[in-house]
Amino acid sequence: MKFTKSIPLKGELRVPGDKSISHRGVMLGSLAQGTTAVTNFLEGADCLSTINCFRSMGIDISRTEKEILIHGKGLHGLSAPSSCLDVGNSGTTMRLLSGILAGQRFSSELTGDASIRKRPMTRVIAPLSLMGGCVESLSGNGLAPLRITGRPLKGMHYQSPVSSAQVKSCVLLAGLYADGQTSVTEPFLSRNHSELMLRSFGAKISSKGTTATVEPEPILIGQKVEVPGDISSAAYFIAAALLIPGSELLIQNVGINPTRDGILKVCASMGAKIEILNSHTCCGEEVADLLVRHSSLKGTVIEGALIPTLIDELPVLSVLAAFAEGTTIIRDAQELKVKESNRLDIMVHHLTAMGADVEPTEDGMIITGGKPLHGGVLDSYLDHRIAMAFAVAGMAAEGETEITRADCVDISYPDFYKDLEKLKK
Repeated sequence: MKFTKSIPLKGELRVPGDKSISHRGVMLGSLAQGTTAVTNFLEGADCLSTINCFRSMGIDISRTEKEILIHGKGLHGLSAPSSCLDVGNSGTTMRLLSGILAGQRFSSELTGDASIRKRPMTRVIAPLSLMGGCVESLSGNGLAPLRITGRPLKGMHYQSPVSSAQVKSCVLLAGLYADGQTSVTEPFLSRNHSELMLRSFGAKISSKGTTATVEPEPILIGQKVEVPGDISSAAYFIAAALLIPGSELLIQNVGINPTRDGILKVCASMGAKIEILNSHTCCGEEVADLLVRHSSLKGTVIEGALIPTLIDELPVLSVLAAFAEGTTIIRDAQELKVKESNRLDIMVHHLTAMGADVEPTEDGMIITGGKPLHGGVLDSYLDHRIAMAFAVAGMAAEGETEITRADCVDISYPDFYKDLEKLKK
């Protein structure tokens, strides 16, 4: 896929449904009694992997023109799969499903693609083991494939060493099957979609500071879930509109959950012109339209409690920083090393190749912005967020930028390139 300096982007856009919420809608709908209807479901490869896994465990999931229908069988209604469950590229599916499977009355195995088999699973094996679960790395190195032998679980209070919604959600979902209250405390508050959705389905769950607590054995009831647009997908259009002179975009129906809106806070600190319009709440999630205009940006500092609220947006924020005037410092972002790729190393390498002034650090990078960027041939490393971030960079840089293995965007945004083209007017 090739990109050159773009003409202004104009018009209105709706990005696909939120990936995190789409995953959870299928999972909780499967564990609920009755039918759950999910509208604006993300038809990306990761979320389809979640559907396939639950179908393999006996859940009837169908599509209509407007929604996904999950015919749940209750908390104890899953059946033993006849073969290994394949999560594809989805870390969310792997880690959250591990929590659910740990409390079942059957055994199962989980695997995924080459990327998933390199991502650390000790972070969920450890807390599940403390709950009395039996989760084994079949390769013996803390990585997938995993064998999970379902057994009775005990409630506990887990102090998570990382701020990760996947770890937190895994433990809370396992807590549904425990013999007592289960709590998770994390260093900083990570995205809270699991807590909000569990509450809407009928679970007794509370949150205080960075601790979430769930009571066991709830009766979950099927719900109507309206999935807002994914702010992680909107991020690339926000960045493109900010960088390309003359651009003005209205991005409609975007989720702005306070545990996910870090990109808006950082863009504001950089001097971005972004208006939040029509703000409202839908299914417990905050939603709004975003009006974004081209802006002159300045460097900023991204660190601490902000990081979990924008972890998936850091690649494209790094691109913004390269075009901004002044210095941007990114700290506390070591989690990027264990995503679909080592995003820290790749961002430093690719931005440097385009002519940016980037200094790597142990947990982030220092970007001295304002230098002219030029095109190049850049590998996506099969990471959808790398591909989309450098599509934006290519549209703001001089010359031609080619992204190889660019179709990996199908993981979260199959029509990404088409939507970019539609906005060039």
